[in-house]
Amino acid sequence: MSTERERAPRLPPHWFIRAFWAVHRAMYRASGGRFGLRRARPDREGMLALTTTGRRTGRTHRVIVGYLEDGPNLITMAMNGWGEGEPAWWLNLQASPETRVDLADGHREIRARAAQGAERARLWEALRQLDPNLDAYAERRSSETAVVVLEPR
Repeated sequence: MSTERERAPRLPPHWFIRAFWAVHRAMYRASGGRFGLRRARPDREGMLALTTTGRRTGRTHRVIVGYLEDGPNLITMAMNGWGEGEPAWWLNLQASPETRVDLADGHREIRARAAQGAERARLWEALRQLDPNLDAYAERRSSETAVVVLEPR
């Protein structure tokens, strides 16, 4: 009788995740925004460029994150490559929630907030439909992963 331990899905090393996103952002910039963004579909996340204002420096920062559509809202997770701590872009948005996102088909002025309660559970389930390992990845973090709602303003 064999007893197999369930294993958490493997992730690439954190340095690799950071390097991948750095290269992705560089290609986006070098192509003038023609490469790197895509629309969300029911079976996959889209990619958007999010502009934030540094909470300490006041400088503009841009990151590319995955997203889903939920009616007029865009949904993403503040996951920091599944590492510990909150990503800087999420901390910046908490300090200054009104900003802009660039999408494959244009841009939107948005206001960011964290989903709470039943809304968070519903959105988490939508994200889980795209990645059945989502809960196992989230368990790697000591704090709950924020589900971020980007509402049009």
